[in-house]
Amino acid sequence: MKSKILISLFIVLAFSLVSTSRPAGADDFYNGKTIRFIVGFSAGGGYDTYTRTIARHIGKYIPGSPGVVVENMTGAGSLIAANHIYNKAEPDGLTVGIWNSQINFMHAMGDRSVKIDGRKIGWIGSPSSDSVACLIMASTGLKSFDDIKNSKKPIKMGATRGGNTTSLPRMMNKWGGTNFTLVPGYGGTGPIRLAMQSKEVDGACWTWDSMRATARTLLDAPGDDKAIPFIIADRWEDPEVKDIALFSDVIKNPDDLNAFNVWNAPNRFARPFSVPPGTPKDRLEILRKAFGEALKDQELLADAKKAKLTIEHTPGEKVEKLVGEIYSMSKETKDKLQFLMPKQRRASKS
Repeated sequence: MKSKILISLFIVLAFSLVSTSRPAGADDFYNGKTIRFIVGFSAGGGYDTYTRTIARHIGKYIPGSPGVVVENMTGAGSLIAANHIYNKAEPDGLTVGIWNSQINFMHAMGDRSVKIDGRKIGWIGSPSSDSVACLIMASTGLKSFDDIKNSKKPIKMGATRGGNTTSLPRMMNKWGGTNFTLVPGYGGTGPIRLAMQSKEVDGACWTWDSMRATARTLLDAPGDDKAIPFIIADRWEDPEVKDIALFSDVIKNPDDLNAFNVWNAPNRFARPFSVPPGTPKDRLEILRKAFGEALKDQELLADAKKAKLTIEHTPGEKVEKLVGEIYSMSKETKDKLQFLMPKQRRASKS
């Protein structure tokens, strides 16, 4: 009898030790912790505005209701942030990167400064798709794409190191007959807007959804201080852009237009949220679910409407598929787009 009692006690003790030594599950992991959202662009731009809007609401949809803080890690068109997330951030589900989806295209093209592989990243999702567009200051005396194309004077376009701000003017020079001169090195669209206001640059290209929210002061300004959209990728009902030129109108060669569409594919998942490779799958799933729930939150949607942000959820699984399509571009298309890659960063053909 005593032996049976001792065996029973031993079994109870063993189960107790196992249960207390078992690591906390994903549902318990975030309790009492803080998640860092690292934005690859400066404060005040579209990436920053979207991120801070989401950060205010997502915590309540994550088990344990962790705190959420936003940090800006600017430089190289968000490449510094992307490389940091991929290579240096702990893959524990507590560090989330928000950087230019075009960096996937850059890596697929063989840019050796890009130290990420989009196929290995944990994609949480994207809050929007977007249409690339370009603005010109009224002080230039130019109003339409035809005015700009026929201008004999070089037009200074503010740019970051990479992404839409850099690639669009280059493509328009090559395929659309424009005479843009890049003024690179800005930390994001916020500093570019200030440069436009001070007449340091004549215009810039980024995305319409960001422009209509963050460049509203410029769009509504009187006289020479007004910014005028002159080309866009997709037709919108907004009065500022509903009748302006489309990229598909001005790029006449079908092969050039196909290459533009391949380059433009990352804008189908604008401003994606990501975690480093190796992040536990259960934590990634929690973040994906919370991200989707947050984007349906009525308070978040009200904040987004007030800021003129368009919410169009692309789940992480869909982002994975779109990234895979970018990496599968044909050799012919890659060759046609090589001019976008600065010579010192082109991959070897060997």
